[in-house]
Amino acid sequence: MNDHSVRYLLIGGMNFLLRHKPVLTYDVDLWIEDEVSNRRRCEKALASLGAEWGPTEAEWKAVAGIPPGWLDRQPVFALTTAHGAVDIFRAVPGLADWRSSFAASSEEYTADSTPYRGLSDRDMLLCQEALDVSERKTDRMRTLRDTLGLDS
Repeated sequence: MNDHSVRYLLIGGMNFLLRHKPVLTYDVDLWIEDEVSNRRRCEKALASLGAEWGPTEAEWKAVAGIPPGWLDRQPVFALTTAHGAVDIFRAVPGLADWRSSFAASSEEYTADSTPYRGLSDRDMLLCQEALDVSERKTDRMRTLRDTLGLDS
């Protein structure tokens, strides 16, 4: 994503893992700025990763073979790559807009010094609170509330 200048925020379990504590996560969740030029850059980045997606299982294929504009079709995409699963979000329930969340985010670095922007703790908590109670990750919410100095 960085190589293709995609404007994104790392959200979900991987962001929590990198910023707080190791928890098992099965994919990388990215919230992209939902503008046409950014979606096209994201499509190119995903093609360079060898990502695969399809609107149906029968139509599943490498995204490099899909004409530009496929990221316009829906709000969330679950893709596979040789490096693991990647979910692309154009909107995130519980959060007002990408730009506000980007402004509240911080630049972080992975262990190998790769820079990324991670969703803020406040916004991670808002995402959890927007979920159905049965889907919330209560341990994650407790950690975020403790970090933010909020009462549980």
